[in-house]
Amino acid sequence: MCTSLLYFDAANHAYLGQTLEFAINEDFQVAFVPQGEDFSSSVEGFATLQWRSSQAYLGIAMPSSLPEPGKPFEAKAMSVIGGINQAGLTFSLQAYPQAGGQDPVADAHVAMLRAADLGAWALGQFTTVAEVKQALETQAVFLTALAPLGGLKTPFHYSLHDASGASIVIEFHQGVRTVYDNPVGVMTNAPQFAWHLTNLNNYTFLSNVDHSKATFGQYEAEQPGAGIAKAGLPSSDTSVARFVRAAFYAQYAEKQDTPDKAVQMVAHIMNNFDRPRGIAVDPPNEGSSHMHLQGQALDAVPTEFTCWTSITDLSRKRLYVRDTGGMNYVSIDLEQLAKTVRAPRVMALAALAPQPADLTAAFA
Repeated sequence: MCTSLLYFDAANHAYLGQTLEFAINEDFQVAFVPQGEDFSSSVEGFATLQWRSSQAYLGIAMPSSLPEPGKPFEAKAMSVIGGINQAGLTFSLQAYPQAGGQDPVADAHVAMLRAADLGAWALGQFTTVAEVKQALETQAVFLTALAPLGGLKTPFHYSLHDASGASIVIEFHQGVRTVYDNPVGVMTNAPQFAWHLTNLNNYTFLSNVDHSKATFGQYEAEQPGAGIAKAGLPSSDTSVARFVRAAFYAQYAEKQDTPDKAVQMVAHIMNNFDRPRGIAVDPPNEGSSHMHLQGQALDAVPTEFTCWTSITDLSRKRLYVRDTGGMNYVSIDLEQLAKTVRAPRVMALAALAPQPADLTAAFA
C-alpha cells in the first residue's frame, strides 16, 4: 500500500507522484487550511502541544477520529495523508505496521505531538525539510492507538519533500524514531527505509538503454521490438519491488521542458503503480492483513486496489488528484485558494471525480 516518488523536469523543478492502496474505499476528503488557524495535539498524560498555521496547506485526508453520526467532517480534525503548503513543502505517509513499539519516556510537562497530527504540524509551520528535521530534534512524537484503524498504533512512516528537491523520511520502527535524508526521493512500505537503499545495490545493472542484439555460438539473436531494458525490473506489487521500480522511473523518465508536460509525465509514470481490483487477492488463511476503518467489512477475499493517485507540482503549488471512481485528474491551485479562501474547507474526494466527457455530438 502506497508508493511515492519525486520527479524532476528539465529545469530541475520537483513533482511528487503518490498512490494509496486499501482493501476498501474509505471516506477520503480534500481539506484546505488557511494561514492563522490554531491547532492543538493532545496525548493523555502529557502537556498539550499548540501551534498556529503560518502556512496555508491543501491535502488529502482522513478523520483522525470518527465524527458523530450526521456530523460533517472538519478540515482541522483531519489527519493529512498527502499534501502541500504554500512554500512547496509536501507530506505523505505510507503504511508501516512495524511502527508501533514501547512508548517514549518523557516528563508529563513535555508538549507531546501525536503522530497522527504530523502532517498538519509540518505543513502548517515549516517551509523546508531542513526546518522539519531541526524541529524534530526537540519535538517529542507519540504513536497513539487509532480507533478508526481498530486501535493500531499509528502504523505509518512519512515522506517529506520541499521545492528545492530535498527529501527526508520520518520512520518509527518498533517505537524508535529515525529521520533519514532520502537521496532517491522514493518511498513505499516495509522493510525499513535504510534496507530499501541497501537493496538498490542489487540493481546497479539497470539501465534505460535497450540491448537488443547478442551472439550465442553461431546464432545472432535479436529482439523483435523495443523494451528489453525493463526486463530486470521486479514485477510484483510488493513494497520492495515497487521501491525499485519507482527509483527506476524517477531516474529515467524523460525530463520535460514545461510544467504542464512534466505533470503529464508524472501521470504516465504513476500509471505503472495503479492497481486494479482483483489483480492480487489475499485469502485470510494465507496470513495477509489489511488496514481499514473499524466497522467496515472487508470482502470475503480482500484485494488491495489504488483508491487514489495524486500529482503535486511543488513549484506552482498545485495538487492533481483522481480517485478510483474517476479516469481523469482534477486540479486544485493552492496559491489561488490561499488568496481567496479565509476559512478551512473540506470536500469528499469522491465528489471531485470527473466523468469522461461525451463528445459524440462533436462528430455529428
